[in-house]
Amino acid sequence: MTFLLEHLTVPVVGYSLPAELDSLYERAERTGAIPEVFADIRDYKTLESFIDLHKPSTIIHMAAQPLVLKSYESPRETFDVNVMGTVNVLDIAFKKDFVKAIIVVTTDKVYRNDNSGRAFIETDPLEGKDPYSASKVGTEAVVAAWQQIAKVIGGPKVTSVRAGNVIGGGDFAENRIIPDLIRSVLTGKSTEIRNPISTRPWQHVLDPCVGYIITAEKLIEGGTLGSLNFGPEVSSYSVQQVASIGKSVIPEISYQVVSRENSQNSLEAESLNLCSILSGKELNWAPKWDSEKACQITFNWWKNLLTGRVASEQLCINDIIKYLEDRSKSSSNKMTHRRIR
Repeated sequence: MTFLLEHLTVPVVGYSLPAELDSLYERAERTGAIPEVFADIRDYKTLESFIDLHKPSTIIHMAAQPLVLKSYESPRETFDVNVMGTVNVLDIAFKKDFVKAIIVVTTDKVYRNDNSGRAFIETDPLEGKDPYSASKVGTEAVVAAWQQIAKVIGGPKVTSVRAGNVIGGGDFAENRIIPDLIRSVLTGKSTEIRNPISTRPWQHVLDPCVGYIITAEKLIEGGTLGSLNFGPEVSSYSVQQVASIGKSVIPEISYQVVSRENSQNSLEAESLNLCSILSGKELNWAPKWDSEKACQITFNWWKNLLTGRVASEQLCINDIIKYLEDRSKSSSNKMTHRRIR
């Protein structure tokens, strides 16, 4: 998102925890590239001081504990970060007249899921099965509460945005299929695939990021949006299909399917699909890269990095340039390129 905003010449500042080892932030040597503070969103005073200093008109709130399996290990922390962290962001923002729009990023996993494969729409019931998804349902409740506050006493526009499984070069988080496959190349150890037939709405991270920016533009212009889905148009790909694409791009990838009895299969949903018709109607947004192309571009990012051909930052910029060029070829799918302050 930072690279994208910079490419669009939009001023951006950052507030987050310190970067993790091997993260894209570290790989791209981003220290000092933008005004930033490393702190916890649960630290109310530090967060408010940061917002007071930089006076943003738009806040894109992505800070979260985002991993399902980690949420089983640390459920209290997951709720504390995802729910109360969001309360802090909104409570502070509503005190500042310079804040005009807030985008709160939740997840496709907030929907009540019966594994039917039906694509969820924004008005479907919300229900969390695991601590992570339940905490994000709590986040949605926080958003709804502050949307009501805005109606009664005024305040910035707030919208929750729900994306599918985003992928892209540089993601190195634990218990995610593509980072795990890349680790198999680096360590020489085969990756265990626990849910080969599980499907996810895989999409390149640039698709929802562009959607979030267009959402912010709409809010700044006076629009009101409750919640929006941002997902791929085609049917979701299985974990097995993603792994196969990876091996076709990087033959050194090694993986094996773990038997159902030995997997943590029951901890995650088998099927997830999103319907993004509302985003198309309200924002004229549509995904540009389908799941197959998103996977190919992501694995090619890693291939070029691992072979030492191109540095991390340039690989990200190259993807952004290619993505925006592809969007511009479709008159109904253009990005507005306005400056968001």
